[in-house]
Amino acid sequence: QGQLVESGGGLVQAGGSLRLSCAASGRAFRSYGMGWFRQAPGKEREFVAAQDWSGSNTYYAGSVKGRFTISRDNGNDTVDLQMNSLQPEDTAVYYCAASNVAVGRMAEVYEYWGQGTQVTVSS
Repeated sequence: QGQLVESGGGLVQAGGSLRLSCAASGRAFRSYGMGWFRQAPGKEREFVAAQDWSGSNTYYAGSVKGRFTISRDNGNDTVDLQMNSLQPEDTAVYYCAASNVAVGRMAEVYEYWGQGTQVTVSS
């Protein structure tokens, strides 16, 4: 069974930075597309960023482009999300996800999900 475990969430002031990490195990996730999603209270889960297995193709939501960076280390089976210039509207539970089918913005293509890590940005 594949497993994804996120870490690195926390409380930060507006304008600050956080780095989330997702550790993958139990599957050959280095051949999977990896994505980050988030869900704020009372809102639907939304796409944040994704990267294909090779790291050659990267996708970002418009709201985070230029502030967030996704990266992966296939040697260590990890995928990170560097978040800079955080704003209160970035407050959400952030989820790591993996897809053996495709990589993209739709949550439906991802087969594996982590349990989520809370990010809270204070104003």
